[in-house]
Amino acid sequence: MERLYQHFESYIRLSKPLKSELNNRLKSKTFAKGELILDASQVCKESYFIQQGILRAYFLKDGKEVSEFFCGTNEWMNSPKSYMQQTTDIYYIDAIEETSTLSLNVNDLVFLFDNFPEMERYARLSMGSVFGHLMERIASMRFTSAKERYLNFKQIYADIYPRIPLGMVASYLGITQETLSRIRAEK
Repeated sequence: MERLYQHFESYIRLSKPLKSELNNRLKSKTFAKGELILDASQVCKESYFIQQGILRAYFLKDGKEVSEFFCGTNEWMNSPKSYMQQTTDIYYIDAIEETSTLSLNVNDLVFLFDNFPEMERYARLSMGSVFGHLMERIASMRFTSAKERYLNFKQIYADIYPRIPLGMVASYLGITQETLSRIRAEK
């Protein structure tokens, strides 16, 4: 729980009552490498704080997996639209490697929002970071070369990119695995 507390405290001050509620509402869950955590036909009811490992969100296009984003240690993973609106969405979530998490049910999140105003502040500040990242990703896909996207990917995912399979990296970048191999071979 200490990592989670540190994560929250980078945005807000955690009171003892809030820590107590977090302890009561978070559940430990571990996922095996390759395990499907969320199917796109399901409503996302859990958000996962990653203690160790890597999770990936992806969608299917013409039967092929397209990686949308990755989350590693000290990050939250869910299907954002599905989790917040309680509807199905296009995203699947799987474990790239064995992953230990703390799971927070959407109903527990609503309780925390209703009873701890600092949680709404946390959500606003942390979502600002996510929004900034997504805007950078959109601009990158529209205005940069494949090599520039790859170099940006390596920077954004510096802690985890060596552990992500190249096919998943290529799909995230919108290029073929062969193109990725050529880019990686350039010095």
